[in-house]
Order: sequence, then C-alpha cells, then structure tokens
Amino acid sequence: MSVAPERPPAASAPSPGAAPTGSTSSLARSLLRTARPKQWAKNVLVFAAPGAAGVLTEADELGRTVAAFVAFCLAASGTYFLNDALDADADRRHPTKRNRPVAAGQVSESLAKAMAVVLVLAALAVAAPFNSGKLALVVGGYIAITVAYSLWLKHEPVVDLGAVAAGFVLRAIAGGVATDVPLSDWFLIVAGAGSLFIVTGKRHAEQMELGDASAGHRSTLAEYSSAYLNYVRSVTSGVAITAYCLWAFENAEAVGDVFWFRLSIVPFVAGVLRYALVVEQGRGGAPEEIVFGDRVLQLFGLMWVASFAVGVSLD
Repeated sequence: MSVAPERPPAASAPSPGAAPTGSTSSLARSLLRTARPKQWAKNVLVFAAPGAAGVLTEADELGRTVAAFVAFCLAASGTYFLNDALDADADRRHPTKRNRPVAAGQVSESLAKAMAVVLVLAALAVAAPFNSGKLALVVGGYIAITVAYSLWLKHEPVVDLGAVAAGFVLRAIAGGVATDVPLSDWFLIVAGAGSLFIVTGKRHAEQMELGDASAGHRSTLAEYSSAYLNYVRSVTSGVAITAYCLWAFENAEAVGDVFWFRLSIVPFVAGVLRYALVVEQGRGGAPEEIVFGDRVLQLFGLMWVASFAVGVSLD
C-alpha cells in the first residue's frame, strides 16, 4: 500500500503592505521612496542667491553651492523619514499617503527613525566645512524647525504655514551663506511671501481632495476655511509680486542690466498667476508635481530664467 508524500505546510499570506521577506532590493527601493528624491527639486532654491549674484560661473562658488544642495537633500530626506515614522497612523487614513513605505509596512518605524538620524548627521557633516560652520547652522536650523513641525507645530493653525514656509526660505538663505553672497531685503521678502503662497495652496488642495475627512489627516485643516486660505494666497502672492517689481525697478542696477531684470517681471507674474490657477483647480497638493508636469508653468519659468540670466551676464 503506497503512502502519499507529505505536503509542506501552506505559507501564510503576507499582511497587507508587508515587504517581501528577504528582498534586499525591495527594501532598498522602499528606503529610496521614503527619502523622496522628487522632493529634492525644492533644494534648487540654494542656487537662487548665488545665481542672482552671478557667481555660479566660478568653479569654487559653484562647488560650494552644490555642497549646500547636497546637504539640504540629505537633511530633507532625514526629516521625511522621521515625519513618516511619526505620521504612520495618520497616513494610513489618507487616500494616497497610505501607500508610503512606512505607512504600508514596507519600512519599519524603528528603521525609519534610524535612517533619519544617519541622514541628518550626514547633512551637518557635509555643511560643516563651509563659511566657518555658518552653513551648518542654517542646515541645523532647517532640521530643528522641521522636527518641531513634525512633533508639534503642524498642529498649530497659521504657525504650521509659517514653519513649512521657513524651510523654503532657509534653503534660499543657504546658497548665500555657502558662497558668502549678501542677501537683500527684497530677496528675503520674495522668498518668504512666495513660500507662504505655495504652502497655502498645498493646504487648499488637501482640503479639496479629502473633503470632510481632511481634519482626520491634518488637524489644522479643520481650522482653515476656503475663504481664509484664498485670502492668504491673495496677500502672499501680492506681496511677492510687489517686492519683486520694486527690486527690479529700484535695486537691480547693483546686480546687472536693469532692462532685462525689469523684463523678467512679465514671466515672473505670469508664473505666479498660472500657479494660482492650478491651485484653484485643486492640483496644488504636490508642488513638485506641478513644476514637473505643467508645461505652461515650465515655459514661464524658462522665460524668467533666461531673462534673469541675460541680465546677470550683462553686468
């Protein structure tokens, strides 16, 4: 009498969102996704001040600016790891953020926190040698504000907008600090107002996307009405445009050819208005996707860069 071979026990089904067991490449991809390389596009702001001063044609200054860019990429990715570890529960209730590796269980919260520490220390190490450690202070300020945002500030209405906007402004300041380029008052006003405009547009898009469930994902969204967010966007875009125009008409002669700087007002204003339209349509939840995906906005951006570059080169 023959005996049937014993069957191996059936493998248990993996839990939803779990990473394949023993898959090093899968974990590496999940870690890379958590680092959010698409978000590194925001760090090109470090090139703004040295670019406006016309020093990027010098190899040493370009190298310093690239180092600032790398430092901010490392710092930003480190804070993304920490933020995702802290927000894992809330992200699981979001229609798209629930797919983030930490929320989906592909990266453990403990590993995410460990990666945050490693990347933050690497960012400070990259920045430390420049301008007697001043660049490291700027990077450290960015890290401190971002961590405070993740732990507390994101729950405070208005303060949360300012905290996120401050991250953009510090990126812009870092380029000037790395290259020892003086930062004008107009530059800081445009950077600050423009950052608030973008951040408020992101909040507006989140409200439109999530509807009544928005407060469950981000508590401050329950405090903001559409009318209030529209008001903030109107004020901040107006301040940014006015400050840029005043700089172009009153102070641009200290930098380069006044005509081309004044001409740059046209694509600058058109770009702000185009971005405002995209936000009003509810597509402002991911600013980097707007920049990479909206061809009209890209055209205005290229026109602005070209006119500004010509103005600097004719100094």
